[in-house]
Amino acid sequence: MIDANQRNWDARTPVHTASAFYGLDGSRAPDDWFAPFEWEDLGELRGRSVVHLQCHLGTETQAFAGRGAAPVVGLDLSGASVAEARKLAAGAGLDAEFVQADVYDAVAALGGRRFDVVYTGKGALCYLPDLACWATVVRDLLAPGGLLYIVEFHPLLNSLGPVPAPDETEGELRLRNDYLGGRGPDRHESGRTYTDGPPLDRDTVSYEWRHGLGAVVTALVGAGLTVETLRETDLLPWPRFAAMERDPRSGWWRLPDDQPRLPLMFALRATRPA
Repeated sequence: MIDANQRNWDARTPVHTASAFYGLDGSRAPDDWFAPFEWEDLGELRGRSVVHLQCHLGTETQAFAGRGAAPVVGLDLSGASVAEARKLAAGAGLDAEFVQADVYDAVAALGGRRFDVVYTGKGALCYLPDLACWATVVRDLLAPGGLLYIVEFHPLLNSLGPVPAPDETEGELRLRNDYLGGRGPDRHESGRTYTDGPPLDRDTVSYEWRHGLGAVVTALVGAGLTVETLRETDLLPWPRFAAMERDPRSGWWRLPDDQPRLPLMFALRATRPA
């Protein structure tokens, strides 16, 4: 299943690279992928070492380098994504390293280096079959006193479905998927991804795993990390539901005031004890 996901992301990469969604033609800046609260939670990055796990095209990775973090490393399963991330960072004149590896092999792939900040998020945790093992990897990547920062789609959003279903009526909120894990992976077969652009011409099968908030927190605590804050927000970086409106402060999207207020993303800070 991991191999299938690797092939699927290799196939997605050229579609995403050319998409308006990612705006790699200069229409979107790396900072566009961050909500304002992320920079507040992360604090000053200049001179701090950062590793971005499951970085895909390295858009957020570039933002860390642009804010003075050093060294900055992005790691991803997809060789096609890593190759594109290297080209994009070099074209932007940013000093960032990109490594191809399964996140479970990150410690060895990065030569045992430790970092001040481990960052991951926005569609990453659902590709992890074993959270406890992942949390141990994160711990081993962190320097003593280092910070893990997760910004991720809320399990409730994944239960509603991260993209509209074909039979969904406008404005409808309908539970479609499990919130809690435990029933094994979901198998998806689709030529379409979450961006605009043509359908995939190969490797259309992928697998995802469900993880509730409790499972995430328990895995991190079990690995010896200290959870400091857990934030839930109704913001999304794209309009998942037809009724969503742009938030004037962040430029992101939220449901209007006459709709239910739902957590659509969460942000978690945890540290490795010094």
